[in-house]
Amino acid sequence: MQLTTGSLIMTRPNQTATDTLLTDIAQRHFHGLETLETRNRDALDFHDVAVWAIRHALEEAYAAGLAAATK
Repeated sequence: MQLTTGSLIMTRPNQTATDTLLTDIAQRHFHGLETLETRNRDALDFHDVAVWAIRHALEEAYAAGLAAATK
């Protein structure tokens, strides 16, 4: 992923690792999810998800970010 600041384009470090971590978290909490990539088909890109599953996934992602920041 790239961040744009004016004319400067910065690439986020370890983006592949971040993408992998987020996909792993999503797959653990949202059963049947194969990827976080857009596939341009409603049946593949939209999912019914319970609010508690969203909360648990967000809590895990937050904890992972906190752990990474304190390293």
